[in-house]
Amino acid sequence: QVQLVESGGGSVQPGGSLRLSCATSGITYKSNSMAWFRQAPGKEREGVAGIYTGDGRTYYADSVKGRFTISRDNTNNTVNLQMNSLKPDDTAVYYCAAGPPIPLYGDTWMRPLEYNNWGQGTQVTVS
Repeated sequence: QVQLVESGGGSVQPGGSLRLSCATSGITYKSNSMAWFRQAPGKEREGVAGIYTGDGRTYYADSVKGRFTISRDNTNNTVNLQMNSLKPDDTAVYYCAAGPPIPLYGDTWMRPLEYNNWGQGTQVTVS
């Protein structure tokens, strides 16, 4: 059974930084697509950053390019999201998601339906 557990959320002032971590267990694929999504009140869930753990290729939403960095630690089975220069618009619940054992090309990585396992979410508040 796949389990994803997020940590590292919290409150921060604009311009500050946070680092989210997603501890994974039960993923039987040698490599797979992983992503961070976020959902603000009254808005749809949106893809923030994605990574293919096989070769480390990364994908970012335009709104976070240059500010967020996704990375994976295959030794510790974690996927991390370093968030810098945070803005009030980044306020949301952030979710870790596990997807198929292939890289997701184009904007496919941003589609929630491509992922079949989700964490419980962690709140990030920027104000």
